[in-house]
Amino acid sequence: MVKRTSWSAGLVVSGDGSGVVAHAGSVAVRLLADRVGLTDALSGALRRSGFVPGHDRGRVLADVATMLVAGGEAIADIDTLRHQEEVLGPVASPPTVWRALDELSPACLKRVAAARAKTRARVWDLLPGGLPAARVADTTLPAGLVVLDVDATIVVAHSEKEHAAPTFKKTFGYHPIGVWCDNTGELLAARLRPGNAGSNTAADHTAVLTEAIAQIPARHRRNLLIRVDGAGFSHELVDWFTALDTAKTHGRRGRSVEYSVGFAVTEPVREALKLVPKRAWTPAMDADGDVREHADIVEITGLLPTQLTEAWPAGMRVIVRRERPHPGAQLSLFEHADGWRYQAFATNTTTGQLAFLEARHRAHARVEDGIRHAKDTGLGRFPSREYGINTAWLLATAIAADLTAWLRLLALPETLKTCEPKALRYRFLHIPARLTRSARRKHLRLPETWPWTKAAVAAFTAIMAIPQLT
Repeated sequence: MVKRTSWSAGLVVSGDGSGVVAHAGSVAVRLLADRVGLTDALSGALRRSGFVPGHDRGRVLADVATMLVAGGEAIADIDTLRHQEEVLGPVASPPTVWRALDELSPACLKRVAAARAKTRARVWDLLPGGLPAARVADTTLPAGLVVLDVDATIVVAHSEKEHAAPTFKKTFGYHPIGVWCDNTGELLAARLRPGNAGSNTAADHTAVLTEAIAQIPARHRRNLLIRVDGAGFSHELVDWFTALDTAKTHGRRGRSVEYSVGFAVTEPVREALKLVPKRAWTPAMDADGDVREHADIVEITGLLPTQLTEAWPAGMRVIVRRERPHPGAQLSLFEHADGWRYQAFATNTTTGQLAFLEARHRAHARVEDGIRHAKDTGLGRFPSREYGINTAWLLATAIAADLTAWLRLLALPETLKTCEPKALRYRFLHIPARLTRSARRKHLRLPETWPWTKAAVAAFTAIMAIPQLT
């Protein structure tokens, strides 16, 4: 009888290996940052007259983002890249990273934002087939329409940190807000806020959206769709969207801004719903574009009180969805009366079926994936007691999200493209390799028996094929 532990007979473990690279896939991320011009752009943005650091600050910031893509959670995790010095060359130490993040003043952050926008324009030019179209209910949205999703999230702090505060969820920490591009998965802009910052603070929404729109290459800014959930809705925000929509005020050459925002089911809305004829309700769509059972849609704009509709911008429509609630759902007294759960949203889109517009609005839920991925890539914890360093960390998180998105868009084959961050690390970023040298060349040898080696080699090949900026 063979013992189940016989495989370990004679096994010896030592720490004297050489030429081994533990996280070889992260080399691809760093290489991507260089090839698309991000590292050089960051270096130029952070260059200071009379200051010659031992480690270029643009390289340090790009390396922190690379470390976050590979799963780093603390500044000390930069040592996972220092381990790869034979491949990457000198990498900053944790104390140097601390200093580099601490040096990112508000003026530096603006220059970094400009560098990111410049790099993003080049990446979008490199996209095979151009900018991907967003999809809703198994349907492609119009080509050239850039979809922006805004949302905020709670990040719990487990120790005293500057400006950390109690949150509306009875926790303690920060309440950052961000804007994701649904077409590409990029985190265009993010702002760190105290934990007690409001969910529907119009000033924060307009500020982060202004930064996000500035990140979009100029020729792609003409047709925008901005989606916000009900928590972020405010009158001021809708007015701001209307002011942005210059196509209606200055002719066809202006910018077209469509919005789709959650709308509170208030007393006027409930009174309007009582006036809706049964035949007016039409079936809702599910995520595949099919009819969703026990869910209906209706527009109530014309049933709302005149004094209410006149207070809102011209062209705003209010659409309501009703659905049979799931067991255990908490309902209002109004909903208890007829057994339906109601949700409303407002939009200035004048064309398309109601069911499709409602499905388009519900697709905003994809931003939760962006938040979850960001929390898996640096956003889940802030490393410092100082608010300024944590703000810089959030910037590095946004850059890491961009690098992950660009990796999917420009390099990853289908077997890796749809992986969640943890799976991508398990299959590709943390793949081990052996480094050999011959004829003045470095050869990174990935294990032949690893199930995803061919996909990993294909990703490296695609990145190396990106033409370098001269």
